[in-house]
Amino acid sequence: MAAILPPAMLGILGGGQLGRMFAVAAKTMGYRVTVLDPDEAAPAAEFADRHLCAPFNDPAALEDLAKSCAAVTTEFENVNADAMRLLAKTTRVSPSGDCVAIAQDRIVEKAWIAKAGLPTAPYLAIQSVEDIQVELAPYLPGILKTARLGYDGKGQARVSTAAEARAAYANLGGQPCVLEKMLDLQLEVSAIVTRVSATQSAVFPVAENIHADGILDESIVPARIKPALAAEAQAMALRLAEALDYVGVLAVEFFVLADDSLVVNEIAPRPHNSGHYTLTACLTDQFQQQVRAMCGLLPGRTELLSPVVMVNLLGDVWKDNGAQPNWDVLAEAPNAQLHLYGKKSARPGRKMGHFNVMAATADEALDQARALKDTL
Repeated sequence: MAAILPPAMLGILGGGQLGRMFAVAAKTMGYRVTVLDPDEAAPAAEFADRHLCAPFNDPAALEDLAKSCAAVTTEFENVNADAMRLLAKTTRVSPSGDCVAIAQDRIVEKAWIAKAGLPTAPYLAIQSVEDIQVELAPYLPGILKTARLGYDGKGQARVSTAAEARAAYANLGGQPCVLEKMLDLQLEVSAIVTRVSATQSAVFPVAENIHADGILDESIVPARIKPALAAEAQAMALRLAEALDYVGVLAVEFFVLADDSLVVNEIAPRPHNSGHYTLTACLTDQFQQQVRAMCGLLPGRTELLSPVVMVNLLGDVWKDNGAQPNWDVLAEAPNAQLHLYGKKSARPGRKMGHFNVMAATADEALDQARALKDTL
C-alpha cells in the first residue's frame, strides 16, 4: 500500500469534536481536509478546507468525496456503513465499512469479540419478543441495551428481575437488544490501538475511566492497575484489531473484575473520548495516528511523557444564562491544557470540551484536575 503524503486531500464523515481534532491534526501535518456533515455549524468545518453540508448518504456528496479525497475516514460509528463501502470502490477508506458495521451492532460486535477468543460479560441476544421469554436468571441483575445506536448511557435500562427486563424491552420498542449481566467491577479501563497492517501497529497507554450518568467524566493515565494487567489489556486490544483485520484507530473498553481479570465491554472504530489525554501527554496523539493509519504511514510512538488526567466538560458547567465558565483558573494553571470544541450552544450532557492536567503522579494530576473543575 503506497503512502499518501501531504498535501493530499483527506475526507472525514462527521464534523463533530472528533472530526474537528482530526482536521487540526491533518492540517498541522500538511494535508488538506474535506468534512461531510449535514450541520451548517459543524465544529470541524472551522478547520476544514471544504465542508460538504449534506446528509451522510447523499449520493452527490459521496461522489464528490470519493473523487476529491485520497482517503476517507469517520469520526463516529453510526455513520452509514454502506456509504463507506461505496466510497471504498473509488478511494481508500479506513476503517472499512465492514468493521464499522460490526461496531454498530452490539450483537454482532460481541460475536466478533468471542471469535477473537476474548471474554465478554454473560449476555443474551434478543432479536424478538420470543428471545426474552427464556430463563433470564443467568443474566440478572443486568443492563438491557439496544443493539444499535446507543451511546453515553442512552438506550439502556438496569433491570433486576425477569419482569423488569421484559417491561424494559417493551419500553424500548421491541427492537433488537442485548441483556448483559452486571459484574462485580473494580473499575473500567480502555486501550486505543492504531493498526496499519499486520506488521505495523501500536497501542497507547491504558486509561482508567470514571463515568457519571453514563458519560465519561475522567480518564486517569496511567491507569491505577498492575503493570501486567495493563499490558494484558493492550495485548487483548491488539488481538481484537488483528481478528478484525482493522486499519485505523480502534478503542477497546474493558471491565476490570474483582479478581483482576479483564472483560471486553465494547469497541469504537475511531478515536475515543478516553484518548484525549494523548493530545497533551504523548509524542503522537490519537488524531495524528488516525491520519497516519488512513495514509498508510507507520504509527507514531505512543509512550507516555507524563502522568495525566483528562476531564470532560459538559454543558452542565456553563451558567444558566449561557455565560462561559471561569476559564481563567485553567489559563493560570501552567500544567493544564484546555480544549474547547467550538459548539455554538451548551446544554446539559453535551460534550463541549475537555482539559488535561499533567503532574508527577496520576493521583496528583487527579487531585488538581478535580480542584480546577470545582472552580469553573
